[in-house]
Amino acid sequence: MSGDTCLTTTLCPAVGPKPKTCSFKVGSLGNKYVRLNVGGSLYYTTVQVLTRHDTMLKAMFSGRMEVLTDKEGWILIDRCGKHFGTILNYLRDDTIALPKHRQEIKELMAEAKYYLIQGLVDMCQAALQDKKDLYEPVCNIPIITSPKEEERLIESSMKPVVKLLYNRSNNKYSYTSNSDDNLLKNIELFDKLSLRFNGRVLFIKDVIGDEICCWSFYGQGRKLAEVCCTSIVYATEKKQTKVEFPEARIYEETLNVLLYETPRVPDNSLLEATSRSRSQASHSEDDDGFELRDREALDRGKRC
Repeated sequence: MSGDTCLTTTLCPAVGPKPKTCSFKVGSLGNKYVRLNVGGSLYYTTVQVLTRHDTMLKAMFSGRMEVLTDKEGWILIDRCGKHFGTILNYLRDDTIALPKHRQEIKELMAEAKYYLIQGLVDMCQAALQDKKDLYEPVCNIPIITSPKEEERLIESSMKPVVKLLYNRSNNKYSYTSNSDDNLLKNIELFDKLSLRFNGRVLFIKDVIGDEICCWSFYGQGRKLAEVCCTSIVYATEKKQTKVEFPEARIYEETLNVLLYETPRVPDNSLLEATSRSRSQASHSEDDDGFELRDREALDRGKRC
């Protein structure tokens, strides 16, 4: 077998007690196979593969650095061996198929940074950026965990707010036949509206309130409208909870809150116009007062 032939990477856990280590230089090994113990995972490869790129591995296996070996001749590298097979494949072929999951790509990139393999680091960074662009959420829906949090969200939002409170467990009566379906329809409508208007309206969910299903609409920090979808009905011998789906009313109120998209800053033209109107009204009142006093004085002169 020639010295530059690469064996298939094999993985197996290390067993037995911790091996005794000693200093060992491998600069004279050439293209012979070496045995690597990377964090308990065992690999066979050649020095030629390990020294192809200007990396930490090249420094280790070109004689510039000392490496440690156990009594059986396994060269020890104190790193996790999970992705070392991928590292070797990159050193062999200058390219690899990256893992599918972001977490594994991050793990591989951490190992590539440790071994100073810049090309592999660049591949991982590009893949992570692509996945971020691909899976970036369309909109984020906050879920209320306390009344104070709800108050803070609504007051600090520069956009109108639509809140859906749904708390199915907060009910001591049985539901009418269509209530479950209507509750789901309310939730589905909320999801559709949040996807459609997420750039213009802040949508929040509340699962801790007292109502079973209730919509609230806010503009510029104050509550504008409320659509409560639950009521108590009386059956033959018992009370039941009825959940409704007033779709048209919900659409109407959602469109109404869009009128409150403007930021909460003074409208200078409106302030100027109202100030001018107040000034003119004040002057008009003064003129009326002067005219009335002159007329009274004239009447007193005629009587005299």
